[in-house]
Amino acid sequence: MLIYAMGVSVDGYVADREGDFGWGAPSEELFRFHLARVSGLGGYLLGRRLYEAMLAWETDPSMRDTDLKAAFADVWCALPKVVFSRTLDSVQGNARLAEASVAEEVAATLDATDKDVEIGGPGLASAAIQLGLVDELRMFRYPVVVGGGTPYLPPVTDTVRLDLIETRTFDSCVIYERYSRARDDSGRQP
Repeated sequence: MLIYAMGVSVDGYVADREGDFGWGAPSEELFRFHLARVSGLGGYLLGRRLYEAMLAWETDPSMRDTDLKAAFADVWCALPKVVFSRTLDSVQGNARLAEASVAEEVAATLDATDKDVEIGGPGLASAAIQLGLVDELRMFRYPVVVGGGTPYLPPVTDTVRLDLIETRTFDSCVIYERYSRARDDSGRQP
């Protein structure tokens, strides 16, 4: 299953007009949830900006200053990653640059594991959503309105029906919303 998960403002943005997402820092409870969630993944596809933001978990020793953060760094470093970029010549750690189309890389990554795969970065996820490849949307809705910036979801030309399958409110008032693509009576996506 391909999952798109990111923090999002109440008004639907993953970053504000200046590209800042500092309002999305997780509480310890939410961080533990992310650790468990990422531990269950078999791969991760990500765009250049998200790759660069997450690279500190592989390269910066200060990111391991608590047992919890060290555990996340271990999980993140071990996770196979595919990075989509037009500007990078190389990547570090357990990552490789994408060589094929989004659809081909998604298929290859899913075929390489029996676990779920996550896609991150709104631009890359947008391409996968438009191709109908994303099975679940997972939003971590932060109690903030930023008034513009990078949207969580792309504009769509057709309605995409969803089923809400899980919600949870964290101690920091972040609301987790988990949606799957709706199925018709035959089990197919409409």
